[in-house]
Amino acid sequence: MKQKIKNKGKSFVEWLKYGDKEIGHLYKGGLASTRREFRGVKDTMVDYVNWLKIWGVMMAFTSKAPYKIARGFFTYRWMPSYLGVPAFVDRNSMGLRGNMLKICHENFRRVVEAGTVYIANMMIADTRFGDGDEELSKKIVLFDEMTMSQIMGGFPNLIGIPYQLMPVFLVSEIDQLICIPYIDAIESFGLPSDTCPVPTSEAGAAVLDAYPLMGSCFIASTMPCDGSVMASSYQERRFKIPTYPLCFPVRYHDEDVLFSGVEDIKGCIKFIEEHTGEKWSWDAYFENMKRYNEELDLEMERWAINKTNYPQIFGSTSALYREFAYQIDGGLDPRTLKTYKKVNAIMEDGYEKRLPITRHHRYRAIVWSCPSHYYANFPSWLSACWGITVLADMEMLNYDKPLNVEDEDEAFKDLARVYSRMVMRKHTNGGYENVLPELWKVVEEYNADIVIMYQHVACKTMVGLQGLFDEQARERGIHLIWVPHDLMDPRTVSRKEMRQSVNRYMEAVMGATPVDPSLVDFDDERTW
Repeated sequence: MKQKIKNKGKSFVEWLKYGDKEIGHLYKGGLASTRREFRGVKDTMVDYVNWLKIWGVMMAFTSKAPYKIARGFFTYRWMPSYLGVPAFVDRNSMGLRGNMLKICHENFRRVVEAGTVYIANMMIADTRFGDGDEELSKKIVLFDEMTMSQIMGGFPNLIGIPYQLMPVFLVSEIDQLICIPYIDAIESFGLPSDTCPVPTSEAGAAVLDAYPLMGSCFIASTMPCDGSVMASSYQERRFKIPTYPLCFPVRYHDEDVLFSGVEDIKGCIKFIEEHTGEKWSWDAYFENMKRYNEELDLEMERWAINKTNYPQIFGSTSALYREFAYQIDGGLDPRTLKTYKKVNAIMEDGYEKRLPITRHHRYRAIVWSCPSHYYANFPSWLSACWGITVLADMEMLNYDKPLNVEDEDEAFKDLARVYSRMVMRKHTNGGYENVLPELWKVVEEYNADIVIMYQHVACKTMVGLQGLFDEQARERGIHLIWVPHDLMDPRTVSRKEMRQSVNRYMEAVMGATPVDPSLVDFDDERTW
């Protein structure tokens, strides 16, 4: 029976102003929605204009090298999935209105801009077909996808590309099914099925030749765990280019081990110089890191506003942008700073006017542990269904100190400090202090009512701490909701099952009623 869009309890004038009241009915279980969400006349126009801008960025991307990019669509299974970017942004803006809708679009458009540049360079430099731009390829330094990019600030004539980011990591946020062939391929070689899907997918992508061939050298790392070290060995054999392993101490709080990180940084710089012919420039590095420090100041402003009674940004739009700016961009592109300034101006305006972050804000929440890639918009659902507003995410709470931009020796130390605190490494492998005590500190700072604790079923590190989390949450009287997932493999735990874990807790423990009952149970098993 065909479902109708329900807007009970609203007059036609209210519907024109605020839009759809129940949006779960927009899902029909297929690859697309029944229709786009109507957000009221004003916000629908804002949403539509920004939707066109996203398509404009993607069209500009294809114009850079039409033939090679078109060939990439027929060669690499991950390329067509990027046609789902506008739908991905729609899912992450579910239920948003006003300033928060504008912020969401500004943040994601910048990430899309950067992503299209990476893909264009990869397609142009790809030597697989014998017509790759060899000069461009020689200028490319490849990185593990979660390795920091700041070191490239000292090489203004080179291009740093997080190699697995586009074929595996970011695309799995957009298309929940994309990594399944990679996982199956490497497991057919005998890899245990309980291994973390991140290194599993990366190694499987190498087996299936999903990576374009390019680059002068490759920078591997011990990030985020032993599984990634294993995956690096597969990829090194596949890439067949010189590899430098960055191996920073895990107990980085002990400043006595800092010299080890500094020597690793120096060795990496020397390695890049030897294999590219370029020389490190302190002037270029300091200029880029000044911009990085300015971005960091603006990020701290965001955190400060969110700790007040009038937060202005939440969920994946906040966390993903912070990860991008902190780790992938690292102060290298002025457009990232421009977006920071624009978004912060919107936030400050909302805070001064004491505007609510969403129409249905009920609970203040913190997200901890590693989030699901195949359900990146889970915080959007939490907000739209239950009024749970995620104000901070573990993966955005990394190194928050400015980098030295005057003294070379101190600059090396700061660079080692920021690399030691890469995304995930700081919390999942950074020792007890960075996992439990820091969580309770963040809960207090943000005055959180709920902790959404992602239970990544294949992460051995976090599984070993589950009992301690439960015990300490009970002692503090904090609502801790465990949400299981398998990161990049939706076959283990579906998105519907993830939602059910929250539904059960909110109904049975909190005694709450949903903001939007149509979102409690709906079919999205095949939706992107």
